[in-house]
Amino acid sequence: MALADKYFRDQMKTIRESGFNDKDYKVRAKWAVDNAPAHTVKTFAYITRYDLSKEFPILTLRSQGFKGAVKELLWIFQKKSTNINDLGLHIWDAWADENGDLGKTYAYPLREKIKYPEGEFDQVDYLLYQLKNNPMDRRMMLQLFDPHNVIATKLPPCVMTYLFDVSDGKLNMTVIQRSGDCLAAAAAGGWDEIGEAVLQHMLAQVSGLQVGEMVHLTNNLHVYDRHMQYIDEILANPEYESPVLKINPEIKDFYAFKPEDFELVGYKSTKLSTKFDVAV
Repeated sequence: MALADKYFRDQMKTIRESGFNDKDYKVRAKWAVDNAPAHTVKTFAYITRYDLSKEFPILTLRSQGFKGAVKELLWIFQKKSTNINDLGLHIWDAWADENGDLGKTYAYPLREKIKYPEGEFDQVDYLLYQLKNNPMDRRMMLQLFDPHNVIATKLPPCVMTYLFDVSDGKLNMTVIQRSGDCLAAAAAGGWDEIGEAVLQHMLAQVSGLQVGEMVHLTNNLHVYDRHMQYIDEILANPEYESPVLKINPEIKDFYAFKPEDFELVGYKSTKLSTKFDVAV
């Protein structure tokens, strides 16, 4: 059994048996199809933990779009773009303006130049510098959530903080996510964890490190009320072993990676048979 599948089963059990239903409260999200309030059942501060040297975190109970997750990751952390026209996917269409821009979210704070003691860097470049030159620094992080930018975007970053640690030649990473839609992206082994794990592999490779542990904390992990009906369908699917992530070993520059440099070997999964409504 893939560890992500085990976590996913536990997430669904926790949400269904002891989750909090916000149906009696005012909520921000609306259903795109009819503008009705989109209520959720949630659990607080769910944590997953993986040793990436042993397993790549991806669900096998339900197929995940690995290539799409990689494209999104490179769009945010390499291109540092907030325009969906640079992405080539339609996952952010509902939040973009008429020009395709998402506003001051996700990549926006990553491209801002900051004056550090060692020189002027953006957040990503400074992290790369620290990993190579000062790996014992306890301040290595990426911060995507800037309170000043919240009013300038329809969707503040859900995955918001990345914290890094180097121990015994291994790169460890903790990810903090403020909110996570379990059946869209935030489940164990889902879209978000795929991107997080690939990012950690990339950073480790170009810094001359091995990958270590990845910890993912989702503060508000939820399933939308109209999506609860799909849980049993997913849980009834067969489980498979985790696939192996292969990365082009020749790449030593973080900005040189391309989508074709990543491959999942031996990935088996089951496609969800129905599409569900989107809450925005």
